[in-house]
Amino acid sequence: MLDGMIYMGRGLLIINAEMIIEGNISFGDLRIKNGLIHTVAIGGGLSINHDEDLIDAEGLYLLPGVIDPQVHFREPGQPERENIATGSRAAASGGVTSFLDMPNNNPSAVSLDSINDKIVSASNSAITNYGFFIGATPNNLNELQKAVGSFDNPKNVDGICGTKIFMGSSTGDLLVNEQDALEKIFAGTGGVIAVHAEDEDRLNIRKPNFKHRTDVAAHAEWRDSETALIATKRAVELSNNHSHKLHVLHLTSGIEADWLANNKRDLITTEVCPQHLTFDENDVLKRGTRLIMNPPIRYEEDRDKLWRRLKDGTIDCIATDHAPHTLENKLLGFPKAHSGMPGVETSLPIMLTHASEGKCSISDVVSWMSEGPAKVYDIQNKGYIERGKDADLVLINMEEYRTIEDRDVWSRVGWTAYAGMSMTGWPVYTIVEGVIVHTRNLNDELRGKSIVNPGSVGKPLKFGTN
Repeated sequence: MLDGMIYMGRGLLIINAEMIIEGNISFGDLRIKNGLIHTVAIGGGLSINHDEDLIDAEGLYLLPGVIDPQVHFREPGQPERENIATGSRAAASGGVTSFLDMPNNNPSAVSLDSINDKIVSASNSAITNYGFFIGATPNNLNELQKAVGSFDNPKNVDGICGTKIFMGSSTGDLLVNEQDALEKIFAGTGGVIAVHAEDEDRLNIRKPNFKHRTDVAAHAEWRDSETALIATKRAVELSNNHSHKLHVLHLTSGIEADWLANNKRDLITTEVCPQHLTFDENDVLKRGTRLIMNPPIRYEEDRDKLWRRLKDGTIDCIATDHAPHTLENKLLGFPKAHSGMPGVETSLPIMLTHASEGKCSISDVVSWMSEGPAKVYDIQNKGYIERGKDADLVLINMEEYRTIEDRDVWSRVGWTAYAGMSMTGWPVYTIVEGVIVHTRNLNDELRGKSIVNPGSVGKPLKFGTN
């Protein structure tokens, strides 16, 4: 097996892998040429050529690279928390080969020029593939149309995945709560609209009731399930009225999941985060502000219902909502600590740990974390192991459990909400465009090795018309 070595431009042969293909586990070999999957040999039998390197993947599973459709890499404006370079390295360490980044930066990414600046930065610093949302404001319809086109004339620009609407308060001017502004955005733009669904009016009305609370349990009580459900219903109504593609971000509540199960239509998709499938109110009490985020981690019954709706297809994919803050800030306690947690490098291991415990299968994880995001955003040539697809792949080990600690992470903030937890499914090789970008020898440090230069691998993602 290769050990931290990489030869740009050479082919790669992977033999003796358990490959996840079309929902099945198939033993065999896979050949990569020119950044694409060239041959998939079920049963094996491929021989190495003189112009390629070899990975003997005996005992490992070969998965299509994970696509994380919601990260906050904090660039520009908050380098102490993250930037595209550090976030992309963290992603690669966790088997994430493509990401979609959110616009709540400083300044907010609400113009085509600002998105182009992020694409240029990613081309110089990322080691994975990348796409970016443009942020909606009450008055930037013209800029949205420059980026994603109009409803009648949608535009596909490499690296631009859609429009993000914050229906609940965020940073800067990224709040769209007035009905007239929402109507104009849904009626006047092309592409996917992704919404943070929390009702601003209800948040404001309820906030004074909690102003004296300093216990972490108050967060979920204030930002309750009804706050989320009101906004989700409103977004779905807008989608239906304007026949517009809608993606509801980070579903957290059982009542939302049940409502969507009965009211979702073809133009509507949704996602869930690993932390909302893993933790409940008891964990929030134990781990404190590391688990404070918006929308919040809720209750055991919500977690169980989210699992149920993920399995029955109501929920289409998994995203991390990777939103790092400094540990110094998190230690301020509630309510001073900011909401959000890092998660891009632990999402695949925690979901594979759930699989190892019987909550789902490895094929389910691939469906939710690779195929699902590719379908939701119509990402071209990603998400599957098949001939002609981009060779974005991850080899994982399901036989060894390792305990993660803060020191093991690549994210610039240097901590994880999963500290002290034992997980399996750690990526051994992460491959982007046929190039090995990260390795992990399970006898060495858990964080592994990042082995390519910034900007040397990865491209802006291409999107279809949905």
